[in-house]
Formats: sequence, C-alpha cells, structure tokens
Amino acid sequence: MPTTEETNQPVTAKEVKAAKEIPYNRAVIILVTGDVLCFLIFAALGRYTHGEAAGLAAIPQIITTALPFAIGWFLVSPFVGAFRHEIVAQPRAMVLRTALAWLLSWPVTMLLRGIFVDHGVPPLTFALIVLLFNMLLLVVWRWLFALYTSMRKRGAF
Repeated sequence: MPTTEETNQPVTAKEVKAAKEIPYNRAVIILVTGDVLCFLIFAALGRYTHGEAAGLAAIPQIITTALPFAIGWFLVSPFVGAFRHEIVAQPRAMVLRTALAWLLSWPVTMLLRGIFVDHGVPPLTFALIVLLFNMLLLVVWRWLFALYTSMRKRGAF
C-alpha cells in the first residue's frame, strides 16, 4: 500500500484520486491552448484551400486570419460556461457546452471578421463553413480532453 513521504501513513483512495486529477487552472490553460490551436488550424487550412500562403513563413498571416474567431470565442465562451470546473472531466457535458458556446460565439466572430477583414458582410457559405468546421474542431478537441481527464480521474491512466 502506498504511503506519504512526510508521515509514512497509508495514502487513502481519495488522495490517490485527487493526485491523478489535473488541477483546474492547468486544465483551463490546456483548454485555451487547444482552442487557439483549433482556430490556427482552421485558418491555415482555409488559407491553403484558397491558394494563399499557409506554410511556416505565413504564420503571421495565419494568426491574423484566426484572430476574429479566437477573439469572438474568448469573449463569449467563458460566459456560457465553456471553462467551468464541473465539465472538465465530463465528455458529454463538455461537448454540449462547447457546441452551445460556439453557436453563441459564431455571430460575434462573423461580426469581427466582417469589420476587420472583409469590411462588409462575410459570404453566407463562408459563415456556414466557419460555423460547422470550427464547431467540429472545438467539439472533437474538447471531447478528447474531457475523456482523457475523466479517465485519468478514474485512475485509468
């Protein structure tokens, strides 16, 4: 049976479980990092499919392309609960909250894109691709994170 180093007392199952949990502040940092990567991937793929520069040399342009989406997401999603402590290790709750957060963030991202990039209303087909593809990226990434966190919490890792 494992013991603590300081007291040489047996470690309780609750202490083992707590030790395997990812601290909440670290979970938020990981979620934010993953979210940013999703928007950068979306921007790089979009630039590539439109024949624009998308390699390493185009990182500043990729960041500029991704900014409206990331800003809109981070302005809205915290208020919708996309970073709540109780969903970090609940895959189903994470998926539902992420989808709702993106659905509510999407108009803000389109507004920002229209103001700073398109200087007008973005085309409807583009707006729908943004809605669906970014939702897919965010939902899949965050579901995997919550699944991993859940399994780790239960001691599977």
